[in-house]
Amino acid sequence: MMNMALQWFFITAFILFVLYMVVKTFFYKSIAEREERNSASMKLTLQEAEILIQKHQLQLQRALGNIDILTQEMNSLKNEVKTLKQRNSQYRTETDKYKTRIKDLEQKIEALL
Repeated sequence: MMNMALQWFFITAFILFVLYMVVKTFFYKSIAEREERNSASMKLTLQEAEILIQKHQLQLQRALGNIDILTQEMNSLKNEVKTLKQRNSQYRTETDKYKTRIKDLEQKIEALL
């Protein structure tokens, strides 16, 4: 009888151990599956972030290229403005010279009349 009770105790303990291991296995399996889903979503998020970064890098490169072009155009326009200012000052001096010449000629004409 004692032998039978001892055998029944070991069988019960073994069955409980097996059930405990089965429950634990399913628990860790569900945790592993959840981690795989999280990992997959994280990879997808990282890929989307990489795509966005590449997109913004391209836009930045285009913008920098446009800034370079605009800087070149601005410098050429500055040079043109300098040239126009120089011409304008030359024209003013010539105009002043012509005005004085006209006044001199007018005075000579009046003197002759």
